[in-house]
Amino acid sequence: MQVSDSSGQVTFTSIFPGCYSGRYPHIHFEIYPSLAMATLYTNKILTPQMAMPRDICSTVYSAATGYSASVTNLASVTTANDNVFGDNTAAQIAAQTPTLSGSMYAGYTGTIVIGVPA
Repeated sequence: MQVSDSSGQVTFTSIFPGCYSGRYPHIHFEIYPSLAMATLYTNKILTPQMAMPRDICSTVYSAATGYSASVTNLASVTTANDNVFGDNTAAQIAAQTPTLSGSMYAGYTGTIVIGVPA
């Protein structure tokens, strides 16, 4: 759990997600109106997910240990045939894909803007 700063920004550290059968590589997260409200699932105001950049997925899956199944799974899934991302336009997918910089060995840093309902 992370609490946003006064600008609404949050920072977290994660492992790179694998690609499982039928789903494009992604990370889910939930947004709550306050820390106190985050103790009850029904208080969430949004459950977005980020689609990971395909080129970086390919790099990580082919070079890092533990992602062998992800290589095969990624070969058969795209955002277009994913059962969640599939009904989004290209512009919507772009908005749901973080911009990543860095490398597999040094780690990646990503940024994404998430619109939150008022």
